[in-house]
Amino acid sequence: MSQTNQKGGGAPCHVAIIMDGNGRWAQRRFLPRAEGHRRGVRSVRRVIEAAAQSGVRYLSLFAFSSENWKRPADEVNALMGLFATALKKEAQAMRENGVKLRVAGDLSAFSKDIQESVKESEAMTAHGETMTLTICANYGGRWDIVEAFRNILRKDPSIAQEPERVTEALVDANLAFDWAPPVDLMIRTGGEQRISNFILWQAAYAELYASPRLWPDFDENDLKEALDWYAGRERRFGMTGEQIKALGHGE
Repeated sequence: MSQTNQKGGGAPCHVAIIMDGNGRWAQRRFLPRAEGHRRGVRSVRRVIEAAAQSGVRYLSLFAFSSENWKRPADEVNALMGLFATALKKEAQAMRENGVKLRVAGDLSAFSKDIQESVKESEAMTAHGETMTLTICANYGGRWDIVEAFRNILRKDPSIAQEPERVTEALVDANLAFDWAPPVDLMIRTGGEQRISNFILWQAAYAELYASPRLWPDFDENDLKEALDWYAGRERRFGMTGEQIKALGHGE
């Protein structure tokens, strides 16, 4: 999909968030790490509502990475339980608020119950038009790109003999969530400044914003700060500032 050069103006079309800091939030309060994840669900609710009200059309949240399986078993089990519970509890509210839910990632590793909950929640919210919320679960950016090429070859094995037929548009159409445009703004909470294998392809030209807030403390005011920061960025996509101004996007 094409990207628009811009400075200022409205909200970014697509915001992606790495929700970091749940475990540290809990440890600082001498609580189990699982409690941090439970509190983090509240922040998810706040941010979904605030993003929709701000005019964000696509919101992608990094809920569970393909690397998170390495964490202690009790924490992984708690995350799975929260994921299943949240899907069942929040789907109705999403439908009422016009939020379409999509889940991206390798769902084959999840239990049958979770896979069914995903299907039911996606179906329940399928007609939402206010905002598309993508939950990335058992997801990794490298996995996404590798799977895209596997999908291309499955559909048309002959393409291996004609590699010049592989284009960015073809890869883009075979990614895990081809329904979303490129990421405009990527936010990471918790003070870290890395993208941790999150939507690498789609975030090629994303503006990167690091918030010191741990995820359970991140609220609508923190999101507004990130959106205001984004509004002041000049997005050049390889061009110079002078070229952007000549095209009329620099003011």
